[in-house]
Amino acid sequence: MRVSTSSDYPDQRPNWRIVVSLFPYLMEFRGRVFLALAFLAVAKIANVTVPIALKFIVDHLDNPSDALVAVPLALLAGYGLLRFSAVFFGELRDAVFARVAERAMRRVSLRVFEHLHRLELGFHLSRRTGGLARDIERGTNGISFLLRFMLFNILPTLLEISLVAVILLAAFSPGFVVTVLLSVLIYIVFSVWVTEWRTRFVRESNEMDNRSNTRAIDSLMNYETVKYFGNEAYEAERYDHHLAGWEAARMKNRLSLAALNSGQALVIAAAVTVMMVMAANQVVDGRMTLGDLVMVNAYMIQLFIPLNFLGFVYREIRQALVNIERMFGLLEQPPRVVDNPNAPDLACDGGEVRFRNVCFGYGPDRRILHDVSFRVPAGGKLAIVGPSGAGKSTIARLLFRFYDVDSGAISIDGQDIRSVNQHSLRRCIGVVPQDTVLFNETIYFNIAYGRPGASDAEIREAARRAHLDDFIARLPLGFETVVGERGLKVSGGEKQRIAIARMLLKDPPILILDEATSSLDSASEQAILGALKEVSSRRTTLAIAHRLSTILDADHILVLEDGRVVEQGSHTALLAARGVYAELWRHQQEERAARPVDPDADPASVIRP
Repeated sequence: MRVSTSSDYPDQRPNWRIVVSLFPYLMEFRGRVFLALAFLAVAKIANVTVPIALKFIVDHLDNPSDALVAVPLALLAGYGLLRFSAVFFGELRDAVFARVAERAMRRVSLRVFEHLHRLELGFHLSRRTGGLARDIERGTNGISFLLRFMLFNILPTLLEISLVAVILLAAFSPGFVVTVLLSVLIYIVFSVWVTEWRTRFVRESNEMDNRSNTRAIDSLMNYETVKYFGNEAYEAERYDHHLAGWEAARMKNRLSLAALNSGQALVIAAAVTVMMVMAANQVVDGRMTLGDLVMVNAYMIQLFIPLNFLGFVYREIRQALVNIERMFGLLEQPPRVVDNPNAPDLACDGGEVRFRNVCFGYGPDRRILHDVSFRVPAGGKLAIVGPSGAGKSTIARLLFRFYDVDSGAISIDGQDIRSVNQHSLRRCIGVVPQDTVLFNETIYFNIAYGRPGASDAEIREAARRAHLDDFIARLPLGFETVVGERGLKVSGGEKQRIAIARMLLKDPPILILDEATSSLDSASEQAILGALKEVSSRRTTLAIAHRLSTILDADHILVLEDGRVVEQGSHTALLAARGVYAELWRHQQEERAARPVDPDADPASVIRP
C-alpha cells in the first residue's frame, strides 16, 4: 500500500457501497436508529405544517369579519408550537442518534488499531506513521459526517420535498408541483456539476496548505540546524513561497465558491419568482387566497434552505466516502504473519533456541540470511557478531516472529514458533534494542510497561538493578519525570537503562540483547554488563554485539558475514583461528588504543530541557 499524501484523495472516486458496509454499526443500536428516524419524521411534518398554519393566520387576519380574537390567538399559538416542535424533535433526533455515531466511530477505530498491530513489521517500516494516523482520523470523522448528513440532511430534505409536493398537489394545481420539482432538479444538477468542477481548486488549496504546514513544521523541528547555518531568512523565503501558492489557490477556491453560490441563488430566485407569478395570478382570479400565496412562498424558502448547503454536503460526503474507503483499505491489508487456527501457547521450559537451515530475505532482490543454523542450550549465552548488514538484527526479528522464515525452521524447546500463537511466543522473550524508543510518558510508566500490573516495589527494584536509582534521585520529579516524544528529553544512555529496567521487570526466560550497551559510557557499560550478566546467568541469551569486549563471557560466538555463518566458537578459539573474528578484534583494539581520553568528561546523564 502506498504512502498517503493529501493529493491522493480527490483523485479517487467514492465507493457508494461504503454506505451499505456501515449498516452493521447502525444495527448495534437499531432501537435508537428507528427512534431517531421517528423524531426526524415528526420534525419534518411539523416543519411542513408551519406554512399551512401561516396561511390560515393570514387568511383570518385578511378577512375582518373572521378576525375574532380567539381564532387568531389559537392559530398563532399553534404556529409557534409547530416551529418549536420542528426544532425540538430535531434536537431529540440528534441526541438519540449521537450514541450510534460515536459508537460506530469507536468500533471502526478499534478494529483498525487492532488490525494494524496484527500486521507484520515490514508493513509499518514501509509506511509513514503520520499517513496512517491521518487515514484513521479522516476515516472516523468521515463515518460521523456520512451518518449524520446522509440520515439528517439528505434523507430529511428528500422527505420534505416529497411532503411539500403532496401538499401542493392536493391544495393547488399540478403546475406548482411541476415547478417545484423542476427547480429542485435544476438546483441539484447545477450544484453537483459546479462542485465537481471546483474540486480541483479545493484540492489545490488543500495541497498548498499541507505543503506550507509541512515546510513550517520541518523547519521548526530542525531549529538547531537552522541556527547552526544562519538560514533563518532562507527558511522564511521557502515558507513564503509555499504561502504564495496557498494564497493563489485560496483565491481560485473562493471565486469558484462565489460562482456556485451565485448560480444557486439565481435558480432559487427564478423558481420563487415563477411560483409567485403563478400564485399572484390565481389570487387575482380568486382561485387562491392571500394566505395561499404566503404559504407557497414559505414552502419555497423552506425547501431551498437545506438545498443551499447541497454543494458543500455533496463535496464533503464524496470526500468522506473516499476517506472511509482508505481506512477500510487498511482492514483489507492481509497480515503476512498469521497464527494457525487454534494455535497453542508456547510451552517454554528452559528456553532452548534452535535455528535450522534458516533462509530469509526482505524481498526477492534483498536476501539476508543463507542457510543459518545454530543452537543455544537452555540457560546458555550465544553472541552474534559481524559487520553491519551481516543479518544480526534480522535473527532477532525472526525469533520474535516479526517475519516468517522463507525456508528452514526456528524452534524453542522443540516447538516450531510458527505452530504456536504469537502472543505466547513474545511473552517468553525480552529484548533490549539498539535504538530504544520510549513513550511520551513518565519514567515510571515506561518501566512499568514491561509488565502492566506490576507492583510499585517491583518497578523500583527493576530500576535499581538497571542502575537508574541514582539518576532518578537527582531529578526534581523523580519517577514522574516525563521523557518527551520518543524519549528525546532523556540521554541515549538513560534510555538504554530504562529499556533494561523494562526488560528486567518483564522477567522473560529468553533474552535478546541487541547492542544493549551501545549508548553507554565505559563506566556505565561495565555496571550494566554486570547487571545483565547476573540476569542472564539463568536465562537463554542471544547477545547481538558490535563491541566485542561486551561478549567475552559468551558460551559460544557466531560470526556472520553477508548473511552466512563464517565462524563460530569461543572467544579464545576464534582468536586462535586468525579469521574474520580475529580481524574484527584487532581493529577494535586499535581503535580503542587510538581514542583520546577526556579527563573532564562527565559520564552522568541529564534530562535536557
